[in-house]
Amino acid sequence: MAAADSDRDPSSALCSEFLNFSAKDTASRWLAAADLQREVYRHLAVSVPRILCVGPGGGVTSREEQREEQREELACQLLLLAPLEWLLLGEEPAAGLAHLQENNQPSPLCGHVFKVGEPTYSCRECAADPTCVLCMQCFLGSVHRDHRYRMTTSGGGGFCDCGDAEAWKKGPYCQKHTPADSSRNSEEDPVAQLSVDLVARGYSIFSIILRYAVDLLTWEQEDQLPAGLEPPERGDTYYCMLFNDEVHTYEQVIYTLQKAVNCSQKEAVSFATTVDRDVRRKSVRYGDFQFCDQAKSVIVRNTSRQSKPLRVQVMHSSVVAHQCFALKALSWLGQIIQYSDGLRRILCQIGLQKGPEGENSSLVDRLMLNDSKMWKGARNIYHQLLMNSLLMDLKYKKIFAIQFAKNYRRLQTDFMEDDHERVVSVTSLSVQLFTVPTMARMLMVEENLMTTIIRTFVDHLRHRDLQGRFQFDRYTAQQAFKFGRVQSLIGDLKYVLISCPSEWSDELRVKFLEGLDAFLELLKCMQGMDPVVRQVGQHIEMEPEWEAAFTLQMKLTHIISMIQEWCSTDEHVLIEAYKKCLSALSHCHNGLPDGEQPITLSLAGHSVETFRYQVSQEKVSIHLPVCRLLAGLHVLLSKTEVASRFPEQLPLGELSPPLLIELPLRCLVLCAQVHAGMWRRNGFSLINQIYYYHNVKCRVEMFDKDIIMLQVGASMMDSNHLLMIVLSRFELFHIFSSADIRKRYREANKDVVQQNNTLIEEMLHLIIMVVGERYVAGVGQVEPFDEVRREIIHQLSIRPMAHSELVKALPENGNKETGLEKVIDSVASFKKPGVTGRGLYELRSEWNKHFNLYFHHYSRADQSKAEEAQRKLRRQNREDNALPPPLPPPFCPLFASLINLLQCDTLLAVEGAVLQWAMEPSGGGWTESMLQRVLHLVGMALLEEQQQLENSSSDEDITFTYTCKISRPGEAPNTSGSVLALLESLQNAPHLEVHKDMITWILKMVTNIKTMRERTSSMSTVSISPEQGLEEMVRDKDKAERKRKAEMARLRREKIMAQMSEMQKHFINENKELFQQSLEELEASTSAAVENSPANLEPTWVSQVCIGPRRVGRADRRQLVTCILCQEEQEVRGHGRAMVLAAFVQRSTVLSKNRCRNLPDPDRHNPLFMHPDLSLGIHTASCGHIMHATCWQRYFEAVQLKEQRRQQRLRGHTSYDVENGEFLCPLCECLSNTVIPLLPHAHSPNHSVNHPSLEVWLKTAQQQIAALHSAYRKQSDGAEEAETACPEGFRVDFTPQNPFSSSISEMITTFSMSTYKVGLKLNPNEQDKRIPVLSWSTCAYSIQSIESLLMDEEKPLFGSLPCRQDDCLSSLTRFSAACWTAAPLKAVQTHFVRLFAVLVPDPHVENTPCILDIDMFHLLVYSVLSYSSVHCLDQSGTSLVDSGHLHLLQLVTVGHLVQVLLTSTPEEVCMDQDNASEEEELTSQLYNILRKDLGNVLPEVSSGWQLWGCVKAGVLPFLRAAALFFHYLNSTVPPADLLVSGPGQWEALCSYLSLPSNLLQLHYSHHTFLEPLIHRWCCHPGVRQTLQGEGVLVRFPRESNRLIELPEDYSVLINQASSFTCPRSGGDKSRAPTLCLVCGSMLCSQSYCCQTEVDGEDVGACTAHTFTCGAGLGLFLRVRESQVLFVAGKTKGCFYPPPYLDDYGETDQGLKRGNPLHLCRERYRKIERLWRQHAVAEVIGHAQEANQTLVAIDWQHL
Repeated sequence: MAAADSDRDPSSALCSEFLNFSAKDTASRWLAAADLQREVYRHLAVSVPRILCVGPGGGVTSREEQREEQREELACQLLLLAPLEWLLLGEEPAAGLAHLQENNQPSPLCGHVFKVGEPTYSCRECAADPTCVLCMQCFLGSVHRDHRYRMTTSGGGGFCDCGDAEAWKKGPYCQKHTPADSSRNSEEDPVAQLSVDLVARGYSIFSIILRYAVDLLTWEQEDQLPAGLEPPERGDTYYCMLFNDEVHTYEQVIYTLQKAVNCSQKEAVSFATTVDRDVRRKSVRYGDFQFCDQAKSVIVRNTSRQSKPLRVQVMHSSVVAHQCFALKALSWLGQIIQYSDGLRRILCQIGLQKGPEGENSSLVDRLMLNDSKMWKGARNIYHQLLMNSLLMDLKYKKIFAIQFAKNYRRLQTDFMEDDHERVVSVTSLSVQLFTVPTMARMLMVEENLMTTIIRTFVDHLRHRDLQGRFQFDRYTAQQAFKFGRVQSLIGDLKYVLISCPSEWSDELRVKFLEGLDAFLELLKCMQGMDPVVRQVGQHIEMEPEWEAAFTLQMKLTHIISMIQEWCSTDEHVLIEAYKKCLSALSHCHNGLPDGEQPITLSLAGHSVETFRYQVSQEKVSIHLPVCRLLAGLHVLLSKTEVASRFPEQLPLGELSPPLLIELPLRCLVLCAQVHAGMWRRNGFSLINQIYYYHNVKCRVEMFDKDIIMLQVGASMMDSNHLLMIVLSRFELFHIFSSADIRKRYREANKDVVQQNNTLIEEMLHLIIMVVGERYVAGVGQVEPFDEVRREIIHQLSIRPMAHSELVKALPENGNKETGLEKVIDSVASFKKPGVTGRGLYELRSEWNKHFNLYFHHYSRADQSKAEEAQRKLRRQNREDNALPPPLPPPFCPLFASLINLLQCDTLLAVEGAVLQWAMEPSGGGWTESMLQRVLHLVGMALLEEQQQLENSSSDEDITFTYTCKISRPGEAPNTSGSVLALLESLQNAPHLEVHKDMITWILKMVTNIKTMRERTSSMSTVSISPEQGLEEMVRDKDKAERKRKAEMARLRREKIMAQMSEMQKHFINENKELFQQSLEELEASTSAAVENSPANLEPTWVSQVCIGPRRVGRADRRQLVTCILCQEEQEVRGHGRAMVLAAFVQRSTVLSKNRCRNLPDPDRHNPLFMHPDLSLGIHTASCGHIMHATCWQRYFEAVQLKEQRRQQRLRGHTSYDVENGEFLCPLCECLSNTVIPLLPHAHSPNHSVNHPSLEVWLKTAQQQIAALHSAYRKQSDGAEEAETACPEGFRVDFTPQNPFSSSISEMITTFSMSTYKVGLKLNPNEQDKRIPVLSWSTCAYSIQSIESLLMDEEKPLFGSLPCRQDDCLSSLTRFSAACWTAAPLKAVQTHFVRLFAVLVPDPHVENTPCILDIDMFHLLVYSVLSYSSVHCLDQSGTSLVDSGHLHLLQLVTVGHLVQVLLTSTPEEVCMDQDNASEEEELTSQLYNILRKDLGNVLPEVSSGWQLWGCVKAGVLPFLRAAALFFHYLNSTVPPADLLVSGPGQWEALCSYLSLPSNLLQLHYSHHTFLEPLIHRWCCHPGVRQTLQGEGVLVRFPRESNRLIELPEDYSVLINQASSFTCPRSGGDKSRAPTLCLVCGSMLCSQSYCCQTEVDGEDVGACTAHTFTCGAGLGLFLRVRESQVLFVAGKTKGCFYPPPYLDDYGETDQGLKRGNPLHLCRERYRKIERLWRQHAVAEVIGHAQEANQTLVAIDWQHL
């Protein structure tokens, strides 16, 4: 008790202090004091420990904890912050702040700091770089909303760049932030606007509070306080504080806490969540020092096993209290400066003022340098303050940036040692500073920022090999973590370089080149890293580490490109950079191992000096960044024409072309050898490296640059020499240098032959690329636009592609742009998607001529697909099969000499050799693709010659004489024919049919060129007409040839067709009798179908009745079905073998009109009366596949057995739950959990028996019920009572015979038990009397849901259902009619008596519900189906069960009419109608009777036609459902009018149901005995209560449920989600906000904080919500991932494409692409249809079957 008192003490003392404290007086006392700091400190020393952190943190419940927090907040505001505000403002704070705000000229900067998950927008047209973003409000008010923009969700921490002119190329201001007066001088000091007193007070208060906060946040002693803050009395009260880190997992922390502080799992989870949620550090124990220290040692011991221990401190409660207040004080400062720019500047000055210690002594410096020692919450708050103050004031932003840059290396080093994410590190502010171009350049010049960043980066990667190269092999986890952290430095470098300078100063040039030196040092460490040596003999034992090097390469790709862009904007810088890069490269070459053996190569009359080097034997590396940078700079020399204008300044003479090409060539040879399978034993690491080398992420600075480097070398050396070196490096020289080159070099080893063939192909491909790849500005005369267009053409030549696929296939620049949008519409047309799939771009036909089969970015697979697609296209267009090379653009002057490669002797010799080999059919000596490449090269050379001829004016200009060279025969000793002669002889070789068209094209070209040459030599002026004539002649010839071929093909086809028809006739003659028989059968079945089709039923719909004695049953056709398991055919008979239908029963709330209703208690719930709100139903669906009951049982047992055999750990990982009776249909794998027995059709009634009227039947029924009552009483009391008048032939003790065989009865029980189990969530209990009711319930509910779907989709009532639904309803209804046979007769009779008592009140039955609390359709189904149990006792043979059905329908219909009228709300319309129809009069009459009975609770309605309208609309769904029910129950044919949708539905429905089309006739014609009934219905007390607003009133017709309305623009949803806070963790942002599509609730998914317990198991918010909202089934939209989530129960779920699409018809799951998303109504409707059809569980089942990874996800935690 004493303890409780002492706990209450401080707070009661505080209360009295609250009352006696005056902030104003305290402020005036401070103002008068000599030493203000001492006074403030004294007040804080006393008050802070008494207000904050008193007692064990957090109440027992979260509500108490919140109350505690509110108390602290209030006390802080009143006792601590209010006096400061009075002191600062000198008046009442509210008025003072309002006054400040009025006089403040607002800054044009928005400065809104983003919350986690908030939407941010970046304009792709106007943003200076991708980090420039707008908040939603600014974006909507800006010009950018009509531009191309990118939308992403913020990770938190950045701020809105609206108003920053440097961030936007145009439109920097939104409407709200547009500066009002442009004349306002931005240099004007805002402090001058404030009064002198306020400024002085501001300086003193801000410096005291900021110093106080900084001192405490950087305080390292655990039980002492800074001078002046010692508490007056000091108790032995300590906290054990746990700090957050990124190393330990949730599970580790929870487990440790349970051990250390002896708490429950729930509390431990709550602690762990709070610590992680960055609210603050979390105290996990409160008490004396020893008590807390003990907890600390347990935590440290338990978490230090695998890694460093969790950070725990035992701190005195006063220290903790002051640290908490320090954070509140910083937040307060941040709020105050929002009111005035002048106060903001004062705070900035104080923060950056240097202290007495000199360097790094300002308060802001102290905070920055202690950043890594602080906890997450403290960092967040002071970062926020820095953003609100320093970064919003441009003058101080610069000063802060300089301090930041000065301390850059130290801050980064701290960050490396720290274990928090970068988001909460002060280093993340670099993005705010370095992305401002003027500031980045200022820091580069003044603080040498570029060099600092690069050097810091290199210093942190310490692992080097002997040559000084980076070495990443066998990184420990710690080093890998560090490596991950170091990469953030590259991001900073990217920010600095992201925008190129438009003008250069001399200092900038110097500092940039200095930075380039540092960067080249970094590249030198990468040059040649991770070298590989070919494994021979045995496979490599351990895969070497390769990913780190490639990660580094990928991160640096954009930096390298940006450095080249910077160089291209200034000639001086470019020349200097080129020299520096060249010397770095020669330094790398000097490092190569010397002593390579020099050799001389001779071929085709040329020889060259080189050295012996074999890629297949020596070390080779794929990383050559220095070479590649030089290649890039060389291209820039050509592009900017510096090379031609200042050749004397360039060291071009020093270049040694063979050395330049050496390393890139080795790399390309390595790729070729890997393709040829020579490096198989080197494992996957090498294959992956080659993959990334060519991959779009790396190729720009890897593969592409290697090709360029070869082009650079080739343009500077003799082509023959280059080719010989290439042959030598490819290790093919011996093949082509033998004495007689054209005789194939014979190699015995088959593998080697194959390898060499591949290498020859690759080598020829390389030559094609070196000469043909000219689409880089600087190599060829093209623009970047042409390059992108060519990429797109070649991607779309493979197949039509979606926008996202194209974007992935194109390289991005530093601004994440690919240039796709500018080009795409000119080359492709867009096809919109349907309800599934995505929009596709198709290449326009006129661009096909630009297709190049040997496009350098094709992978082998792409190349063969593209070739196939192009050939197919040409066949469709009736063109020849050739795929000639396209016309290339001309080279730039610096690369012009490359063309000579095509006509050099060495290449001609190689071509001649391959063509010679091709003369004989391949015996493995050559390959078709080798020949194809040679033909391509020949074609390229001919195109070049043709272009030169067309562009030259005289003979002298023509240097390219390929046709002459290929016409010369080989010199002795090779006297074989020339290349041309070889081609001519190959043209008709039968084994080269595939290449015939290409060879023909080449020969045509040769003829063309010869003609052109003759013409040029005969007359120097070139006239074009003859050439055209020649082309036409060639074309005509071509046409004629094609025509002849087509004619021959036609004749051949005709001949084949004739042969086939002859064979068919022959076959039919042989098998005559077989055909005769099947034809007769066919005719018979057709005529039968004609007789039975609805159109031929002669009598009109009047005769078609589905209920009552006049109903016509189906002509007793036998029902034959086939078992899908044993394929046996069988007739459905009552006494035959049971046949069953696979089915799935589930609980459903799809039709619910009341989602607030709690789920019923299964043990006490009585399902006999369904409330009209249909809050919970049981739905049955089927896939329509039929089996023998015995076959199904065997199949299901096998499934169970298989499941038991599975190992324990794999259990439960299937898409179906065997323990719950689930299985997959053996045929279609549809999820099922039971089977419905098939029963025979109902027999036609005996028309000779008389049909009693409603009145007579009612009397009889009442007598029968009375007889039952007395019989039951006899049984229970045993006393003889007065005999009640028993109707004739009615035998109470009669036991009817079971009409079904035992196997069918068993299946009836099986299905009944399934509905019972699912409907009530109980274990099976065959004695339960509710079993038949649940079977009837699923029948009624399934029919109702199908009727509502048909109504909404405006489909006809009959004939439009798919056969699986039709079969399901038919079997289900017939099963429901028979299920009473399997239940105790008395139970079913009791149900009937209770149901009947609702309509005809019965004194023996109590507690009947009122008429407004019953769904009439359910009542009809239940009473019709249970009536058989009473009727079977009538042995007189004079009555029909059908009469009973009809009268029950009539009674229930009257009941429904009353229900509709009681709940109708007709709008009062004053329209005098003279001639009211009979319907209207009778309706008014009935309405007035009801008003009289109810004593005027109902409003008066004068207009009968409105009432009749209400009645007609309200009763229609009931009649439609009843028609479906009786149609299936009695197997009657529906009338023609109900097979189509249109007019005449009402009359057809009424007559089909034997009801008058004026339904009120029912009441009118029997009103004498109906009115007393109606009166008694209305007198039920429940009716008046419900009408007066107690309970749920359902109006008819019930509106169909729909999924919630979603906004058109997805960012509206993201915005809603970002402001959604987790309901359980005190205003904290939810990490995975998820929207329920059924009811619109926003939930905090996938987090520990919102887990609740369902059936003894912890489940996440979504799963828990499904049980209240969807009876275990849920549809959600995960807002941050743009993903739809389907959940069924605890173990099943799947993701589904969202209904939001971008402009390209694609979804963006995970919001990775960031294109604006808009709602696609068709897709949303499709999701809604799945839900309303109860097909969600089926979709989940199929998804989990198709994708096994879905099964392993813990859906219950979402």
